[in-house]
Amino acid sequence: MAAPRRDTRGIVDAPGLFTRVRFRRRAPAAPLRPYVEHYWLIDWDLSEPYATHVVPHPCVNVVFQRYADRPGFGEVAGVGLELFAQKLAGRGRVCGVQFRPGGFRPFTPERPATDWTDRRLPLAAAFGPTDAAAAVLEPADEDARVAALDACLTPLLRAGPRVLAQAELAMGLADRIRTDRTIRRVADFARAEGLSVRALQRLFAGYVGVSPKWVLLRYRVHEALERAASGAAMDWAALAAELGYSDQAHLVRDVTATVGVSPTAYVR
Repeated sequence: MAAPRRDTRGIVDAPGLFTRVRFRRRAPAAPLRPYVEHYWLIDWDLSEPYATHVVPHPCVNVVFQRYADRPGFGEVAGVGLELFAQKLAGRGRVCGVQFRPGGFRPFTPERPATDWTDRRLPLAAAFGPTDAAAAVLEPADEDARVAALDACLTPLLRAGPRVLAQAELAMGLADRIRTDRTIRRVADFARAEGLSVRALQRLFAGYVGVSPKWVLLRYRVHEALERAASGAAMDWAALAAELGYSDQAHLVRDVTATVGVSPTAYVR
């Protein structure tokens, strides 16, 4: 299996965050790898508060968190529709699970992915009472935390063949949207995959939690922000054309609506 990805797509001001926290990604156990993108681990000990911002990916996260002013807890974080902000202060720790788009449904097969969209709910809402937070957050050893995440998730993978097959289809289609820059219109994409637009929309609603159009737009914004953060001189009109926008103004509107400032202000 490929190592966890190293890009910083979605993290606003990644260099600023990484100077303040210890951030790393780890691979899950083999049975979980078809459904889990990676684990992400953060520890901090700050003399001054810091607010981190993330443009969410089209995926569900399970997040175990411990902050200086509260005991550890776990929650399900559905696909976030808006910019996510979190204040970090004092000492704390987060151990997160980023599922692949479509990959969370096999762990909650009876519930469509839209049940979690734009919501942060206690872990018990998905899996019933659990003391997993302590098992994941308490070990000082990082390998022990990863092993605890594996032990927590593996028994929860309980979907039948139909759900697994549909999840595999959804994950494959979402990955195509992420990696194939020639995909510009949902109708054309559905036709190329032998699906009606409505069937594609139903699949994404049930397994990803957002529409294929939303996924397409979000990955475009991620790409634009990643390019902007690279420090290279930007030709926004050329980038808009490369990403499939009809003109630069549409790209500017999408970026501004997502992060709250224009692309040029974001670069500054």
